[in-house]
Amino acid sequence: MKPLNILFVILGLAGLIAVRFLEDKLFYDPFLAYFKNELDGSSFPKFDDTKLILSYLLRFFLNLIFSTIIIQNLFRNKIWTKQAVVLMLLVYAIVFPIYLYCIYTNFEIGNLFAFYIRRFVIQPMTLLLIVPIFYYRKHLLTKSS
Repeated sequence: MKPLNILFVILGLAGLIAVRFLEDKLFYDPFLAYFKNELDGSSFPKFDDTKLILSYLLRFFLNLIFSTIIIQNLFRNKIWTKQAVVLMLLVYAIVFPIYLYCIYTNFEIGNLFAFYIRRFVIQPMTLLLIVPIFYYRKHLLTKSS
């Protein structure tokens, strides 16, 4: 891997880390405190629908940009990068409405279920799945050549 690609992977990772560590300053999310204090018997937080949805979408797009930078510079394959973006969009299109349903029903399905669905909404979990899949794919392609 070229030094410039390594630099961009590091910058992408730094961006993802910054999104995570600055989440309470950058995004509106009353559920951050709720899940941190859930064991203390915290009550279900009140929230502004529009502000919450826009905040989750902004966070997703920031994570998507940094994840795309990482994937493109790890594999240097535009087709794979496009596939990764489509996959991340599909996963988000599936889990985000499920999470919103959980919120609007006050986590009737269960706090643990909502907690893990929320992970896919606010963090780049799909990236953690895509990178090993693509490395394996690359290995199979080089092995068959």
